[in-house]
Parts: sequence; C-alpha cells; structure tokens
Amino acid sequence: MTHEIVQPGGWKPAKGYANGVLSQNGTLYVGGQIGWTADQVFESHDFIGQMEQALRNIVDVVEAAGGQVSDITRLTWFVIDKAEYLARQREVGEVYRKVLGRHFPAMSMLIVAGLVEDEALLEIEATAEIARG
Repeated sequence: MTHEIVQPGGWKPAKGYANGVLSQNGTLYVGGQIGWTADQVFESHDFIGQMEQALRNIVDVVEAAGGQVSDITRLTWFVIDKAEYLARQREVGEVYRKVLGRHFPAMSMLIVAGLVEDEALLEIEATAEIARG
C-alpha cells in the first residue's frame, strides 16, 4: 500500500516528519501543527495567536490533500498551560469558530510538560476522511 505525503505549497519543508500522510482509502493523518507560519516562524507568542495559526495550518494540510474543514474527524490537542487554556475559553471558542466554523469533530486534549519547539505553546494533530475518486 502506498501512502501520499501531503505538503502544502509554499511551506518550508518538514524535517524528519510529514505534515500530512494520505492513505489509499482517503484517511488523512495531519502531523502535529504548532503556531508557526509556512516559513516556520512564530509570529505570535500568545496562546490564542498560536492556536489560530495551528488550526489554519491544519486547514492548509487538509485542503492540500483535496479536503475541506468538514472532512476533519478528530483533533488531538497538546497544551502546556492548562490554566491559560481554561482562563481563555471564550477566546478559544471565538477563534476556533473563526477558523473551523461550527464543525466539531471528536477531540482530546492532553496537558504536556513541553513541546519540541521551545516557543510552541500548543500542538494540534488531526485526522480527516477525504473522499477519493
């Protein structure tokens, strides 16, 4: 079985991982996305700003695979500051709906001690089902 590596156009190459892997049956696995841009630059050092960028990155990978937001079936969040996440719930909801609309896939959230990129405040991975054919 051959899988297709998905890399949005204009993105700096991933090193040692894939931003997305599309299986022959149409399942798209989106690698953990953090709050940096296509050039791997953190424009925001704020939780909400990084969250918005990470979600936009997920949408970019899904669209590069031929899908759309409604194809996302699962999000797994890795957050380093539970207190900040909880304190900013209203903003989290506003930004979530701004990027993903009212599409709410299955979700999990884990609180972690840290992420590989020191500037990253969260990481979100996704799974989507892309119609093939």
